[in-house]
Amino acid sequence: MEKKVLITGVAGFLGSHLAKELLNEGNFVIGLDNFSTGKRSNLQGLLDNNRFFFKELDVCSSYLLDDPDVQHVQEIYHLASPASPKYYQAFPFETIQVNTIGTKNMLELAKRHQAKMVFTSTSEAYGDPEVHPQPETYRGNVNTWGPRACYDEAKRLGEVFCYEYFKRYNTKVKVARIFNTYSAGLANDDGRVISNFVTQALKGEDITVYGDGTQTRSFCYVSDTIHGLKLLMEKDGANGEIMNIGNPVEYSIIELANLVKKLTSSTSSITFHPLPEDDPKVRRPSIIKAKIILGWAPSITLTEGLQKTIQEYKVKLNLIN
Repeated sequence: MEKKVLITGVAGFLGSHLAKELLNEGNFVIGLDNFSTGKRSNLQGLLDNNRFFFKELDVCSSYLLDDPDVQHVQEIYHLASPASPKYYQAFPFETIQVNTIGTKNMLELAKRHQAKMVFTSTSEAYGDPEVHPQPETYRGNVNTWGPRACYDEAKRLGEVFCYEYFKRYNTKVKVARIFNTYSAGLANDDGRVISNFVTQALKGEDITVYGDGTQTRSFCYVSDTIHGLKLLMEKDGANGEIMNIGNPVEYSIIELANLVKKLTSSTSSITFHPLPEDDPKVRRPSIIKAKIILGWAPSITLTEGLQKTIQEYKVKLNLIN
């Protein structure tokens, strides 16, 4: 049955992937974006679909709730927010607003229309964790006074808004704590580690590792992340729950650099640079809760996902036709 779905941040990496999937399933999708970090190019292939309606609008707008174009929605995916340190540190106040005021607006819209809602929070809610891997019950080791706080703490406060709307109004909201997600669709100038490494390797530039490379991350291919978000929306048992969505297989950054170098047959050197302030040393999700409630686990290995990403970046960089 066709649903009317609202996606905020639709011109972003995850938003545009999600919109394509929902349209392919026969849904009507309303996409909002103010292009602060979203790219118009991500909307290619969406705008000519007659079941897609795009509106250039800031989700923090006080006019949003009464906008006739967003009424009677059945599902809301609130994805709007800068997600790369490069961007959220450049736009700290906008990052704080979209995850707090913007989240409250979306929750109010969900409450008015009895809509389901997924809020995309982040693994950054765990800060530089002292518990490993990180279960949803872990409260985090976070810093409110640093360059990452505008993102980490705004997402955490967004979760509080979700809690209050669920407890007070029984709003059908679910929170996804998303761990590192990547794919060929991630802009090659995004500033995140996989886009950096693949671009540098393909161009024969130095692969820049921050710190000594022993810090770890877990990388989830975008189709697995999107599948998790859709299951989160679908399952009523997830209402009022926080769920880790990420790949539990952990790699050190130096392992990733060497794997990218190998898969690209690159002659790049690996160079080491000072670690940015508050950069987490480890990051790996416990996905037991997602397995039990959603029946979800990622299926694409890092090697498989990197091969797809490398092939697409070669096209983007005009290295192949």
